[in-house]
Amino acid sequence: MNVFITGVAGFLGSHLAEECLKNGHNVYGNDNLIGGYKDNIPKGVNFSNIDCNDYYQLNDIFKLNEIDILYHCAATAYEGFSVFSPNFVTKNIFQSSVSVFSAALNNNIKRIIFCSSMARYGEITPPFSEESIPNPVDPYGIAKLAAEKVLISLCKLNNIEWVIAVPHNIVGPRQKYDDPYRNVMSIIIHKMLKNESPVIYGDGEQKRCFSFIDDCISPLYKMMISKEANKQIINIGPDEGTITINELVNLCANHLGYNGTPTYFKDRPLEVKNAFCSSNKARKLLNYKTTSNIEKAILETSNYIKSKGVKNFEYNIEIEINNNLTPKTWKNKII
Repeated sequence: MNVFITGVAGFLGSHLAEECLKNGHNVYGNDNLIGGYKDNIPKGVNFSNIDCNDYYQLNDIFKLNEIDILYHCAATAYEGFSVFSPNFVTKNIFQSSVSVFSAALNNNIKRIIFCSSMARYGEITPPFSEESIPNPVDPYGIAKLAAEKVLISLCKLNNIEWVIAVPHNIVGPRQKYDDPYRNVMSIIIHKMLKNESPVIYGDGEQKRCFSFIDDCISPLYKMMISKEANKQIINIGPDEGTITINELVNLCANHLGYNGTPTYFKDRPLEVKNAFCSSNKARKLLNYKTTSNIEKAILETSNYIKSKGVKNFEYNIEIEINNNLTPKTWKNKII
């Protein structure tokens, strides 16, 4: 089939492209390179350096290449930062998603797989299940949930198949590690490799589950071909046990031989304290299995960053609301 992946230069999109190529599909993709690296793009991908907000170019590409399947992975996935740059983030979550969906629907693409976010659930009691009533608390999560609703509405009207994937805290090689606003594991490891103190917001007792990239690709690929997955919202990620940010820092330090201590800052506004999902539905529909652990994720992520080399963090996104609530790590560029 002809598969199109938005955000194909990004962390998730590039791995998914590899899987599709391996299974004999023709892979097309786009990226504006805000959140990815061009050398992430696998050989064999037909790449277009265009923005997801460009409906007309996407429409032309979908039409010219007779795209069958669309994976919408592209996102400015800045959950905490969206509180302070809501215009930038929501434009590149909600509006860009509507642009992508509209172009796909106009070209009768058979199935659209939308990568949403655990942020859609917001401030409810974990573990989050697909039957939970979402209560997103930040602009990023609100925009993701709104995009889901537009997708479902338009696909129903146009009789197009859809699947909504809800991955959570995916980690591993190719993740953008010079971004100061997101990707906590990569930031921690990168800081330690630079022999700098890692940053922790609040008391560090936030509970999360981290999902190694390899474990996410198989269920995501199956969403393209599974009849049972059609018109389903499906969580993807480990749910066997949680880890706190303090514990994550200690594991990274032990692996890297880092002897320093973390620096604690005030809680980030509207950060959900405990956020983790149930993956029972993915097990039932997609035979989801966790095959990797947090130690492997740390090993593979640190090896990747070492291979690429340490960098300066890129503060290339404007803070739109800069006040006494804005974390000084971002305001003063001290990550």
